[in-house]
Amino acid sequence: MPHIKNALIRYRIIDRCIRNKYKQYPTKMDLREACEEALYGSNDGANICDSTIEKDMFAMKMEHDAPIKYSKRHAGYYYEDPEFSINDIPLTEEDLSAIKFAANTLMQFRDVDMFKQFGNAIDKIVDRVSISSNPSDKALDHFVQFETSISSGGNEFLPDLLEAIRNSLVVTFDYASFITGKSKNRSVVPLLLKEYRNRWYLISFDKSKSDIITYGLDRLSNLVITEENALKPKDFSPENYFKFAVGITANNKSLPETVFLKADNVAAKYIDSQPFHFSQRLVKEGKNRTSFQLEVMISEELIRSILSFGGEIEVLSPVSLRDIIKNRLKSMIENYSL
Repeated sequence: MPHIKNALIRYRIIDRCIRNKYKQYPTKMDLREACEEALYGSNDGANICDSTIEKDMFAMKMEHDAPIKYSKRHAGYYYEDPEFSINDIPLTEEDLSAIKFAANTLMQFRDVDMFKQFGNAIDKIVDRVSISSNPSDKALDHFVQFETSISSGGNEFLPDLLEAIRNSLVVTFDYASFITGKSKNRSVVPLLLKEYRNRWYLISFDKSKSDIITYGLDRLSNLVITEENALKPKDFSPENYFKFAVGITANNKSLPETVFLKADNVAAKYIDSQPFHFSQRLVKEGKNRTSFQLEVMISEELIRSILSFGGEIEVLSPVSLRDIIKNRLKSMIENYSL
């Protein structure tokens, strides 16, 4: 079964590489390295050889009608039908068996420290497989509805950015501003990839700004991995950068603040079951209201999270956060005044 599973995974990786519009016409070596990196964490050729990739592409053509062609001009592979994707092909019994095997394997590791952050994703996969013998069965949607994340784009940059981080290479890209809508070219040292609310972000050292800047992958275009070696800031720590952050906003130069909140007892149950931050602790449980304390940096994500509870939460301190919430509420009232 592991042999079958690995072959099916390689097909998907090869398919993704060939369809990658930002790195077109991958060579046989590119495909081998991508497969080996994904399956074994290295690309030195010790686990997958070129002949394996050749057999995989032949199998994809014979078994899945993949229109793989070789371009002499570009010295790489492409799909004759640019709309083709192996993901659109119905799952076979072997596919389903491989999915069940992989799901059961994932379940065994869900509580291991390095996989704990993916616990919810693993649970979703296992639930889907457990509910139906055929997880691709569309009829299942009439009886069970899973939470669906709406991808905002940019996920196709993840493999290249990860490679740049591992190899300490400078990357350049065009970045569109939310405010102006115009794109500007950026040259950055990639430091960390982080997901927040189904969006991926690149934490990087921006050379022109001499500061650590966060960029949303959905607003990136024309990504280029350069050959320039990157000098990473010595004071940047992936483990600690988001230690006091709520959401994606963080800052090496800001110190956390102690935030005190009071919430109606019903809202308090939600807050206690889904904390704003891992530092959150229950201070006092009263007859009508419950008090909480957090050690966090004040950020837009924290402000919006508090406001989502409306009048069920009161910020006691710091005064600066209390004033921000008060002013936001005043603006809301003005919007609804006659």
